[in-house]
Amino acid sequence: MRLLILSLACILGCSDPEPEPQPEPGEFDAFDREVETFLADNGLAGATAFIVTKDEGVVHMRGYGAFDVDRVMFLASSSKILSVGILMRLADQGLIDIDEPISDYLGDWGMYKTNITVAQMLSNSSGMVGILDDPMYGPYLCMFLDGNTLLECGEAIYTADDTADLIPPDTEFHYGGGQWQLAGAIAEVVSGKSWAELFAETYGQPCALTSSGFYNPIARNITEAGVDGARLYPTWFNGDPASLGPAPNPSIEGGAYANAADYAQILWMHLREGTCGDARVLSAEAVARMQEDRIGEVYGGKSLDPTMPGYGMGWFRDRTRHVVGDPGAWGAMPWLDVDRGYGAMFIIEDEAVVGVQMRLAIQPVIEEIIDAR
Repeated sequence: MRLLILSLACILGCSDPEPEPQPEPGEFDAFDREVETFLADNGLAGATAFIVTKDEGVVHMRGYGAFDVDRVMFLASSSKILSVGILMRLADQGLIDIDEPISDYLGDWGMYKTNITVAQMLSNSSGMVGILDDPMYGPYLCMFLDGNTLLECGEAIYTADDTADLIPPDTEFHYGGGQWQLAGAIAEVVSGKSWAELFAETYGQPCALTSSGFYNPIARNITEAGVDGARLYPTWFNGDPASLGPAPNPSIEGGAYANAADYAQILWMHLREGTCGDARVLSAEAVARMQEDRIGEVYGGKSLDPTMPGYGMGWFRDRTRHVVGDPGAWGAMPWLDVDRGYGAMFIIEDEAVVGVQMRLAIQPVIEEIIDAR
């Protein structure tokens, strides 16, 4: 009876305890869920990702799965916009004209490739053999070797017996290869500085980067796993740049490493038309020119990426809107939506096609978030 009375009293006079306050849904929850779903569906160990906006900088950054947000990873071809930026800074300084023949700067090595310009090389349109044409093309093989310097490799490519394999510049798109290593050597010649010094001056100091640089991971891959292992992500890398040692012949087209925080500064710099904080890294004109669809405008060319068939210098370009990207062979995928004023990147350790698929799956989610802000 007593229990009955107590129960009735509670029904009449007691109220349920106050519910615990629930956190407000996060602005980027949908983005995080989409990333996590993609990783699970594709059996990926992890990823790092970030979103930057032109006005605010980094608005979201996370590590997923087994990857901590500070994880340093090799970027493969997502290195290209970094390399182009170094050469464009030299152009801003008046040390090089990217539209003049490279022989103007390499006369001490003789007169070779006198009809090729830096702009053509950086748009994969020099007429030289590309990396996809023949990855182990003999005359340019030094780009995968540790036993020489960038200057020595550049001279070997410049003076190579490759005339029979060249086609006229600005007639076809041939991705990657010796043209990029040669461009890096030209940067060292005209500046009198090493590639590492140029990287530090261009980005490291102005953008306060802490975990970035260049190496030659493919050369190390070949040493570790033979030619068949050259294309695989460098599993020997422990994420500590200090463990890499010197890189006298860094891979200009594919040797950069970085964590998400550092690369975010690079994308933000491009959104801000060339400035990191109060420091000007590139002129606004240089930034804009990198993003122009050079191959479309100059010779009606088309890239290998059907989602971004245009190509500037380092950037693939969407031809329906102002979106550019620089996908890497190991799955790194940075892009800018200039009209919306944001940039984003995923860094995974897999394959280029997976990175592109990830962008296509998650890009609409980001656009919805950005459009709603």
